[in-house]
Amino acid sequence: MRAVQRPTLKIGPYVLPSPFVLAPMAGVTDRPFRALCRRFGAGMTTSEMTTADTRLWQTPKSRHRLDLDLDATPVAVQIAGSDPRQMADAARACVDRGAQIIDINMGCPAKKVCRRLAGSALLQDESLVAAILTAVVAAVDVPVTLKTRTGWDPEHRNGATVARIAEDAGIAALAIHGRTRACRYRGDAEYATIARIKQAVGIPVLANGDITSVEKSLEVLRLTGADGLMIGRGAQGRPWIFRELGAGLSGNTRKPPVENHELRDIMLGHLIELHRFYGEKTGVRVARKHLTWYCEKLADADEFRHRVVRVECASEQVRLTQDFLDRSDGSRLLAAA
Repeated sequence: MRAVQRPTLKIGPYVLPSPFVLAPMAGVTDRPFRALCRRFGAGMTTSEMTTADTRLWQTPKSRHRLDLDLDATPVAVQIAGSDPRQMADAARACVDRGAQIIDINMGCPAKKVCRRLAGSALLQDESLVAAILTAVVAAVDVPVTLKTRTGWDPEHRNGATVARIAEDAGIAALAIHGRTRACRYRGDAEYATIARIKQAVGIPVLANGDITSVEKSLEVLRLTGADGLMIGRGAQGRPWIFRELGAGLSGNTRKPPVENHELRDIMLGHLIELHRFYGEKTGVRVARKHLTWYCEKLADADEFRHRVVRVECASEQVRLTQDFLDRSDGSRLLAAA
């Protein structure tokens, strides 16, 4: 594998240590998972999408989502909403809590978000897009970024227009998921559209969508000319993907191995942090999906997965995981990764 010229990704005053960043994913990229991905070299991690309605910030879910990575730089927070004034107020409140970058979500295709004309539903109303972006940029003195899609549906791919609106409003960087809102996560990501968006603006553009391997990441960088890549589902159950991507960018033909003892530390450490962060009841429940994703990358894990996702107490979840890893041969653990 030939080394690829390493892109320099700068957002406002922040030069990121890696052009590979973690996508904010609701219900996935909580504080423990973000810390794990940074440990493996993610250039930036962003909080889970948080509502711009600050009246709802006292719920347990919002409190966890607004538990910021104050030990990381830059501290990035994603907000979602459809009212410019409310979005501006939320951005100011996030900065008061320590946010160094505000990210605006106009990419989420979830029905419950789009019903409120938020997320990717906003792509139908370019004047409202402009109003929101302008209001948020004017409200804070930190960089504001935008996560969006290639358009509303395949007949209305207005991603390049939205990108120019964003640049004119003062947005510092864009992350583009290579599908329309109507496509949700179906079909293949359309990198040609991301390439056109990159050519339409002068601000940094990150490509997102279907980036699950080193080979695919290098191909996407080549096809899009993007300044960096945003990794979402490719990191689920595989936080070490960021280390692999960094090595691949340097021309390393061999993936950095994840030894059995390291995998043990990753999984058990992640479980313990989830239990500590959420408390036992919620922590066990949240850990089930992460364990399922880990098992998808492991050989001979079906029986373990079937048992571990059904237990109700944290100590039993840890014990089953420890027993599985202790009796597994490291040479076959990552056979499927």
